[in-house]
Amino acid sequence: MSTAILTGPPVPGSPLEGDLRSLGFDVRVAADERETAALLAAVPAAQRVAVVDPRFVGHVHALRLALTDPRFPAASAPGAVTAQPEARAALTRALAPAAVPGAATPGTTVTAPAPTATEAPAAPAATGSSAPLPDRLAEALGAAGVAVHRPELGSLVAAVPTDPQGRKETRDAVEAVDDEAVRLRSAVKARDGFFTTFFVSPYSRYLARWCARRGLTPNQVTTASLVTALVAAGCAATGTRGGYVAAGLLLLFSFVLDCTDGQLARYSLQYSTMGAWLDATFDRAKEYAYYAGLALGAARGGDDVWALALAAMVLQTCRHVVDFSFNEANHDAAGNTSPTAALSDKLDAKGWTVWARRMIVLPIGERWAMIAVLTAVTTPRVVFWALLIGCAFAACYTTAGRLLRSLTRKARRTDRAARALADLADSGPLAQGFAGAFRKVPGTLAPVTALVGAAAVVAAAALAPLDGPWPAVAALAYAVTSGLAVARPLKGALDWLVPPVFRAAEYVTILLLAARSDAPQALPAAFGLVAAVAYHHYDTVYRIRGGTGAPPAWLVRTIGGHEGRTLVVAVLAAVLATGNGFSIALTALAVAVALVVLVESIRFWVSSGAPAVHDEGEPA
Repeated sequence: MSTAILTGPPVPGSPLEGDLRSLGFDVRVAADERETAALLAAVPAAQRVAVVDPRFVGHVHALRLALTDPRFPAASAPGAVTAQPEARAALTRALAPAAVPGAATPGTTVTAPAPTATEAPAAPAATGSSAPLPDRLAEALGAAGVAVHRPELGSLVAAVPTDPQGRKETRDAVEAVDDEAVRLRSAVKARDGFFTTFFVSPYSRYLARWCARRGLTPNQVTTASLVTALVAAGCAATGTRGGYVAAGLLLLFSFVLDCTDGQLARYSLQYSTMGAWLDATFDRAKEYAYYAGLALGAARGGDDVWALALAAMVLQTCRHVVDFSFNEANHDAAGNTSPTAALSDKLDAKGWTVWARRMIVLPIGERWAMIAVLTAVTTPRVVFWALLIGCAFAACYTTAGRLLRSLTRKARRTDRAARALADLADSGPLAQGFAGAFRKVPGTLAPVTALVGAAAVVAAAALAPLDGPWPAVAALAYAVTSGLAVARPLKGALDWLVPPVFRAAEYVTILLLAARSDAPQALPAAFGLVAAVAYHHYDTVYRIRGGTGAPPAWLVRTIGGHEGRTLVVAVLAAVLATGNGFSIALTALAVAVALVVLVESIRFWVSSGAPAVHDEGEPA
């Protein structure tokens, strides 16, 4: 990660600058507040920024964690302030001498200082010019009404002593802390599933340390996890009992490595944009490749379960888009409280309810463990049915809770949230064109409109003759209702349902048309098409989470948008209802979509310098 450290005037004998330079940080020393402001303004936008008092005493690991770990977006020690790139200009204004408490006027800014210390003397109050510069900035931010983020660092010690005795006491406190034990604890996610917490993390953290001591990088471990999962899928594809047993064991080992890569990143603080993208992408690639392997293995034994494999992928992807859409709609909303949210907080205060609720949603650890065990002892058909039942129950549980929260809260959603939902909708030229025509239609109920259109196209795909015009007509009507649904900003209480409804409509329509087709291999081809489109949708999610916005408009137009692809597949099913034509067309469409989205995605994540995306709170 590229990080700039801007310090105040150096103190003779202070090890801070040397320590930070030895860790690869870019340290720039300023003589006074005005020079610090000038340095801060010169930092490129792609970098994160920090202001650190040179008298800082504490674990270097604590400072690195505070400045780089995504769980701690602000520094967690007195005398240290961090700011995201978009807040840099405002922090620059606050750094002007007149903006610091004790000067003429307070400044206004958006940033996040975090003075916390444990097992160390209390920091001086930031009320006068003698306090460390970052702490005076913290007071300026508070005076401007800015919410101050104050993460906890547990037993790590960090302070800015003002006298020799305080400095000695702080150094004694530092030496009393087992830094290695703290690093191992902080390597594990703050929030994870039951299986991961109790059956993987107790030993995977030591595997992460083993990797760190041998110079392995998180990206290498992530790649090893992918390769292991692909080998597991190949074993499952053999269709033999020995192959299934080997597949289950390898899938579990792949998950251990999947936990290890993140723990290695946290242990050694090796965060990167590429690593975040690989971790997010490979998880889905591993799971869906394994589904394909199970389907191939079943086919070798004479059991066609491609429809079940595709249904499992559709359900899992729709579950995720519900999570993503709800969170994007609400994470920065004003007045975002509700009785159900308060009840959820109370339940989280009871230890056993926390684990029960996490297990109910079938997160990735529980899900992969179930798949691995059932693969080894049963058949692919049993695996998929168990997966569908478990994920359907989890989807109903989480979606019902979010519906209740949305109906009982009085949240005011932001323009940013509306833009994110519009990007997640993935509307193509047809829907956008109809949206422009309907822009002035008042009182549109976006979720209801989207649901009506989705129900119509799915019903036609399930019930109408494939060689007749009705599936295509319903798909065209779906494009019209999709445009009407997104004609106005998605700021309603339930507007976060629009993207999940669109995902379900497109994926389920493809599944039904392929399942009802007489074309051989139509379902495997449909599996590939949905996998390619799902990758595009996940890529959109992680771009938005990284603060870089949705994929470029030309990409969405090129691959047609959700309504355009649905219409194309419906027309292909009608025109190529018999023979191999439909399978060939689906395969060609899958390859074309995959090539376009993969090339653009790889280009973006490799070259853009986008912020790393770490998903601490979503274990599914």
